[in-house]
Amino acid sequence: MQIKDKNLQGVIRAAQDKKAIDLVVLDLRGIASFTDTFFLCSGTSTPQIQAICDEIELRLKEIGQRPTHIEGYQQAEWVLMDYSDLIVHIFSPKTRAYYNLERLWRDAPRYELP
Repeated sequence: MQIKDKNLQGVIRAAQDKKAIDLVVLDLRGIASFTDTFFLCSGTSTPQIQAICDEIELRLKEIGQRPTHIEGYQQAEWVLMDYSDLIVHIFSPKTRAYYNLERLWRDAPRYELP
C-alpha cells in the first residue's frame, strides 16, 4: 500500500518516532460514512501513549491540521484523535485487545506497517 495522504503520513511518522507498536491502517471508505481511515497503534505506558498523541498533534499542526476532538488523554488507555477523514486510536495493549477494533471492522482493508 502506498500512502499518499499527507495527514496519514504525518501520523505514521510521528507514531514510529515515538516507538509505537502494532501500527495498522484500516481503509473505511465505502464502509463507514463518518470517516475514511482508522489509524491504530499501541504504546506500552501512559507516558508513551501521551507522547505519541502529543507528537501526532504537533506534526499535523505543522501542516495546518487540528483535531476536532481528542478524548482519553488523561487516562491514556485509549486515546482517540478525530481529524474527520482520519481517526487515530492509540491504545494500551490490554485495552486494544479488549475492544479489538480490527475484528469489529474486519471487512475493511487492513494495512500493517513496520
